[in-house]
Amino acid sequence: MRSVMDTMLGFPRLGISHHPRDGRGYGVVVRREPSLSRFEASRLSPGRRAGDVARLRRERFDVLVIGGGVTGAGAALDAASRGLSVALIEARDLASGTSSRSSKLIHGGLRYLEQLEFGLVTEALQERGLLATRLAPHLVRPVPILVPLPAHRGLTGLGQRVWQRAYYGAGVGLYDVFAASARLRRSSPRGMPLHRHLSRTETHRRFPSLREDAIAGAIQYFDGQVDDARLVATLARTAASLGAAVVPSARAVGLLRDAREVTGVRVRDLEGREEFEVHARTVVAATGVWMDDIAGMLSAAGPRESSGLQVRASKGVHLVVPRSAITGEAGLILRTPTSVLFVIPWGGHWIIGTTDTDWNLDRGHPAASATDISYLLGQVNAVLDRPLGTEDIEGVYAGLRPLLSREARHRQPHSRDEQTSALSRTHAVVEPMLGLMLIAGGKYTTYRVMAADVIDRVAHRLGGLRRHGGLVPASRTADLPLLGADGYHPLWTNRADLARRHGIAVGVLEHLLERYGSLAFEVLALDPQLRRPVEGAPEYLAAEVAYAALAEGALHLEDVLTRRTRISFETDHRGAASAADASKVMGDVLGWDSATRAREVDHYLARVAAEQESQRMLDDLTADAARLGAPDVRGFQVDRASV
Repeated sequence: MRSVMDTMLGFPRLGISHHPRDGRGYGVVVRREPSLSRFEASRLSPGRRAGDVARLRRERFDVLVIGGGVTGAGAALDAASRGLSVALIEARDLASGTSSRSSKLIHGGLRYLEQLEFGLVTEALQERGLLATRLAPHLVRPVPILVPLPAHRGLTGLGQRVWQRAYYGAGVGLYDVFAASARLRRSSPRGMPLHRHLSRTETHRRFPSLREDAIAGAIQYFDGQVDDARLVATLARTAASLGAAVVPSARAVGLLRDAREVTGVRVRDLEGREEFEVHARTVVAATGVWMDDIAGMLSAAGPRESSGLQVRASKGVHLVVPRSAITGEAGLILRTPTSVLFVIPWGGHWIIGTTDTDWNLDRGHPAASATDISYLLGQVNAVLDRPLGTEDIEGVYAGLRPLLSREARHRQPHSRDEQTSALSRTHAVVEPMLGLMLIAGGKYTTYRVMAADVIDRVAHRLGGLRRHGGLVPASRTADLPLLGADGYHPLWTNRADLARRHGIAVGVLEHLLERYGSLAFEVLALDPQLRRPVEGAPEYLAAEVAYAALAEGALHLEDVLTRRTRISFETDHRGAASAADASKVMGDVLGWDSATRAREVDHYLARVAAEQESQRMLDDLTADAARLGAPDVRGFQVDRASV
């Protein structure tokens, strides 16, 4: 039965109708019902999930993607835009792993220039330009970053200052050159301003919190900033708009085989508490640090099978402090003994990170320890005029980078940190068994290239690329704006007038446009009573909570408070003061009874308490044990089903 919200905004009835082009002329092939618009077909509503689960049971897909992070969602979009029938399954929530816990940067990787990774930097800068100007300008925007130049005294210091300005200036200049080269190859407009040198006085004016005695000036350059989890949700919705079945809370528990060929996956629906088989001509595993799970499935499916990839998990911890704790108009990039440290403006907050250490414990819930927090505070306090303390911290989050360990076999690092920071961020695609493709490594910024590479391999399997006389078109995603990108620029230009027409403050509309683009008006189309702030989180509207459950695939309170919004790390209460209100709003959309609402709140509060406890532990082992004190809300449902 449709919910009230489904009826309000339209319930997508997806079929497999074939369209030679979509309505906006991007040259993509669309598999959806002809009567549905792109926006209607994109809504990941409760009813849509039920329909997509039914599709998983009955259809045989060209491509089944395992993993709802940025690479998996990008692969689903790439395949769907080529006209292939596609399903995407994710064990928990979209972007619930690495892809929601990054430094929130779309960047070329300035430090990779020192490692002579010129190809990787150029590729990433090209993708940065595409995202900022064409694919997702509502989600990716320029952020200024300063490279402080250390102060050195005396005649010897003068030479050091000259050398450092020349050295860092050359690196940042090369960064701009590579970005310009990438733009020329794509014939795309310039997405980021050029770098410039700042004197000590100019640097202090731009960032008053920098210790004046510690700097001799700075170089300012620009990179892109993004809400990583929102980009992933938008990728998944864009894939759904082209006919892909998108099903979160669906865990792959085994591979289906016919002799030495993979023919599908056995799936456990963590919401419906059932297992069933999903059949596909090709399975793509984009599982990041969970790649070992696929290797385990291969071993279970047949003797002596190997995935062919070795992925190591590197833990990155970030701190969030209020904007008032540091005075500055730009971000910072600081050299540390083992890597680099970013201090990035994030709305009314600063994000400080990251660490870079091996992690061999629970991959679902990496824990930040007191040692991690102390390390980050020590590094940033070395350059601030007012040191930060633990009392300044609003939020902490930890993520795991999936690094290809084979890239480091011939390196001899000197510390545990260097072991992971030395690994290359290139990616690899392997086919350990017919019908199974694995994609791993890479950078968040280059997700689209990774997705195109793995779907190219799929295309060869399914009949070859059309440009080589085959049946499947080449990738179209470089020219396919994501949902919300169309019309964003004129909406932003006219935001004052639009806010007046809708009876809201300009700041509220700016907030919505930067999160939803042209879809902001779908949020405003909900019940006007939902235009109020969420309790305990005045930066967000209750309508955003409802919309997350209605159209963005959110199934649990944690999904909304940690990923569709960032209330979990942008408030000093970590979302605890918002949980009851958000649960009521979500419950109205999802049809929760009072017991379900209470259970969702209890699970979320337990999660917050476990994370805070882990952050008081001194090492990874005790921090991991403390974090595991709170069970996963999806795991709770599986446990109940087995009782």
